[in-house]
Amino acid sequence: MHSLPTQAPAPFIRAVGRGLPSHYVPQEQLISAFRALWATKHFNLERLEDLHRAVNVSGRFLAVPVDQYPSMVTFQQRNDAWIRVATELGEKVVREALDKAGLTPRDVDHIFFVTVTGLATPSIEARLTNRLGFRNDIKRTPIFGLGCVAGAAGTARAADYLRGFPGHTALVLSVELCSLTLQREDLSIPNIIASGLFGDGAACVVMQGAEAKSKGPRVVASQAVFYPDTERIMGWDVVDTGFKVVLSAKVPQLVSDHIRRNVDDFLAPHGLKRSDIRHWVAHTGGPKVLQSFEDSLELPKNALARSWNSLNEVGNLSSASVLFVLSEMLDSQEAKPGDWGVMMAMGPGFCAELVLLRW
Repeated sequence: MHSLPTQAPAPFIRAVGRGLPSHYVPQEQLISAFRALWATKHFNLERLEDLHRAVNVSGRFLAVPVDQYPSMVTFQQRNDAWIRVATELGEKVVREALDKAGLTPRDVDHIFFVTVTGLATPSIEARLTNRLGFRNDIKRTPIFGLGCVAGAAGTARAADYLRGFPGHTALVLSVELCSLTLQREDLSIPNIIASGLFGDGAACVVMQGAEAKSKGPRVVASQAVFYPDTERIMGWDVVDTGFKVVLSAKVPQLVSDHIRRNVDDFLAPHGLKRSDIRHWVAHTGGPKVLQSFEDSLELPKNALARSWNSLNEVGNLSSASVLFVLSEMLDSQEAKPGDWGVMMAMGPGFCAELVLLRW
């Protein structure tokens, strides 16, 4: 693995907008709903409660009211709901992000759209082009399948683009409606854990090339890391009823085995060590994943406090999670000029994505 400082001027992150559906449900109410759903399946209901409480999530925001889920029995019904809500929520966070940056849809040259929870052709960013009034020469890059890593990966790919077009503005839009993928007949442990861990949400990052001379952190470099022969660690099996989760218990161990070396190798060409990083923006993969990040990287106490808080408040939002944490960090205005930060996430492949930030 190599990571070399780029010679092209680093682009800026101008703003991040984030949004949640309006249907909030406390975790205890969701546990009750799942008890009722699976009580007739002879599933160990105490095990269900243990698994749901172990993920450290206090509640989640759902794409549709909780009492509507039982009526959506087919993949088409759930995917139709996904298209509708993803378009609405996507529009909301794009508008918020552009407003924060003092820009309009007409200023956008390229939009990267990431998701792993629904399918649409034309894709969601195409539908938003009509609703938001983007220019008709906007470039669109929809990315499906990167899962939890896609918030960081999308930011990195947008930065790569902006190095080639330093006068341009790009958006990274993530919409994940994990609740609409639930397989109600699947009583496997991975599905039970997923039903307690994953939530719904969207985020949008506004980025500009170096010519904009913007405020905000620069994306100095990025690094993708692919772990060979790990395809069954995380992902979907696409079945007649939609997306059936693949989620291995080996994920925290993979983090422990690799992330320290990955981060050290990433930082070294820039003359940096982990102790030089003041801001850590980590994907909220779950309590065991966050603990593995903390232990393996020997992070200071509270270094991942925003990630822990986000996990507790809204659950794991897949690709949107790391962007929620980034948004909260930027809004806090804690970073000082010259500070270094690392954004990191992991996802299907199995893979990691690291992004180096400089204020």
